[in-house]
Amino acid sequence: DVQLVESGGGSVQAGGSLRLSCAASGWTSGRYCMGWFRQDPGKERDGVAVISSDRRTRYADSVKGRITLSKDNATATLYLQMDSLKPEDSSMYYCAAARDDCRAASWSDPGYFGYWGQGTQVTVS
Repeated sequence: DVQLVESGGGSVQAGGSLRLSCAASGWTSGRYCMGWFRQDPGKERDGVAVISSDRRTRYADSVKGRITLSKDNATATLYLQMDSLKPEDSSMYYCAAARDDCRAASWSDPGYFGYWGQGTQVTVS
C-alpha cells in the first residue's frame, strides 16, 4: 500500500525558507492528487497546496506567492518550497495523497485523501 514520509521540517526565523519533502512508496502509475495540510492542536486540518496528475496546482490564499508545490515523478517525491516564512506558518505539516485527480475542493477537504504521512513540525519565530 502507499506510504508517505515527510521530512524537512524545523525551526527558522521569520523571513527564512524551508523545503519540505514527502517521499511516496508503494505508488503505482495512474491519476493522483497530492498535497500538504497543516494542523495545530484543537484546530481544523487546513489545506496548504495540492497538485494533481493533470498538473494543476492550487494554493491557499494565505500562502500564495510564498510557497511553491512541485512533484518529482521520477522519485515520487512531493516538495513544498516555503519562502518568506511568517510566525503564523508555524504548524504540523502533513503530506496527503489520493488515487484520483484533485477536485476543486480537494485542497480544503482532508476527507478526500486516503493516505497520510506522520507529519513534520515547522516552527517560525
